[in-house]
Amino acid sequence: MLRLDRRRVRLCDGVSRRSFLQIGGLAMGGLALPQILQAQQQTGNSSQHKSVIMIFLAGGPPHQDMLDLKPDAPSEIRGEFDPISTNVTGLQISELMPRVAGMMDKFTVIRSLVGAEGRHDSFECCTGRHFNGNQPQGGWPAIGSSLSKLFGPVDPAVPAYMDLSHKMAHNPWNIKGSGFLGTAHAPFRVNGESLQNMTLPDGTSGRLAGRKNLLARLDRFRRAADADLDAGLYDTFTEQALGVLSSSKLIEAMDLEQEDPKVRARYGQDDPKVLGYALDQGYQAIMSRFLQARRLVEAGARCVTCSFAHFDWHGSNFAHARKVVPLLDQGIAALVEDIHDRGLEKDVTVIVWGEFGRTPKINKSAGRDHWPTVHAALLAGGGMRMGQAIGSTNRLAESAEDRPVHMQEVFATLYNNLGINLATATIPDHNGRPQYLLDRQQPIRELV
Repeated sequence: MLRLDRRRVRLCDGVSRRSFLQIGGLAMGGLALPQILQAQQQTGNSSQHKSVIMIFLAGGPPHQDMLDLKPDAPSEIRGEFDPISTNVTGLQISELMPRVAGMMDKFTVIRSLVGAEGRHDSFECCTGRHFNGNQPQGGWPAIGSSLSKLFGPVDPAVPAYMDLSHKMAHNPWNIKGSGFLGTAHAPFRVNGESLQNMTLPDGTSGRLAGRKNLLARLDRFRRAADADLDAGLYDTFTEQALGVLSSSKLIEAMDLEQEDPKVRARYGQDDPKVLGYALDQGYQAIMSRFLQARRLVEAGARCVTCSFAHFDWHGSNFAHARKVVPLLDQGIAALVEDIHDRGLEKDVTVIVWGEFGRTPKINKSAGRDHWPTVHAALLAGGGMRMGQAIGSTNRLAESAEDRPVHMQEVFATLYNNLGINLATATIPDHNGRPQYLLDRQQPIRELV
């Protein structure tokens, strides 16, 4: 899908442009690599490497069955699951999450999250903004795109913003991109097909020979490009883009065969059939994505996003939860344990949440419906104060009773962990007007 010659680079769509390089086979959505690399010129802070991993639970997870159980509520409210004690005195979560419970001192649960717009959409979880608000031309960028703009990549071979999610059938759930910042700061999307293109199956000697030939051609092209660069025929960012192609760092970060088998086992087995109805819709429980996220932030990614399974359970809420929540529990516990084992707990912030909560009252189909009034989230790492529950809901888990926490406060905390001063940091929109990253600029005081 990539054709190189001395005179020009021909794209997979047949369009030739001088000093332009594009990878079609890596699902970059038409993103020019030189544009990614040009983001480095925005600031001299590219050596800073703090990261965010966001796990998006598409559909709205039931907070009453995971993080805010109400055992004393009427049966039509409390559901089928019991709370269990954690290793933090007085803090309980669902029996479906024993691994997180056993290391709750490394997590903080927010039980009084407010500000949800009520849309089945990843927009607010990605941007911190309401979709229906007054968006600038081009739309608000996701946090990963903002980080790409503010800091650029840590390493030219590793995009600053990466999305590990499968493409989801309900398009608004798919992780959001760069908005008014443009394709230079769009997420690098590593879906199943793209990952397959980046790896070499066993026994494919013909393909191996072909790739060796491609590497030789790239080497020849690089030597020619060096001469052309000296002659002023190529710009610096195109030359750096060639470095991305010839570097194995990104592919190595995605290659789990290089990981300790004991660590891999801790994360569990992928279960693409966890919800049979969602097999071909992108709502899979891919446990290895949690491990890939950790490897990518170590390699240099500033923001890694990943969707997990599906939580829009208007029916069979408890049957689905018994399948999905234990896997989520294993994945996020392994991720946070791994982060601590590798000394990354001050540099990597993990956020696990969905777009809203679920109704306190169980419907006739044993499901819970949409409930934007209040929901919950899990946070870990980032040098924050862990081992606590922030806020509370009333006895039916239907509204915030104590310490409501706005979703933008969560974003303010993420940015604060990354060393960004929200009072001064701005990014220019299409018209060159500086835009603040958030309206609410104060991080959650209990965490910082």
